[in-house]
Amino acid sequence: MPSSHRRYAEWSPERFRRWARSIGPQTEGLVIAILASRPNPEQGFRTYLGVLKLYQVIDTAEAEAVSARALEIGGLNCKSISALIKTYKASRQTAEPAAVGAHANLRGPGYFY
Repeated sequence: MPSSHRRYAEWSPERFRRWARSIGPQTEGLVIAILASRPNPEQGFRTYLGVLKLYQVIDTAEAEAVSARALEIGGLNCKSISALIKTYKASRQTAEPAAVGAHANLRGPGYFY
């Protein structure tokens, strides 16, 4: 077997399930759902690797929340999961309101009444 193909021989669905299990139960469920959605397990390997790459830059709590939402809506590809990560991050940023500072141009409630 050529050296460029040897690393693929080491991949198995169980290997990806172990990786997902180390993150959490929702992520493991996502990997199982991806596995079940493909006719052959090998067809899901690229998707697994894409999810792994996406989850490397976020913490496990975010990964679990994104996995749960992906399972809920049936988003079993990297594009859907990437969009869910962006949506999750945007919702977390808007949840914390910015404090309004004192400024000379701010009129306040007394100006309008």
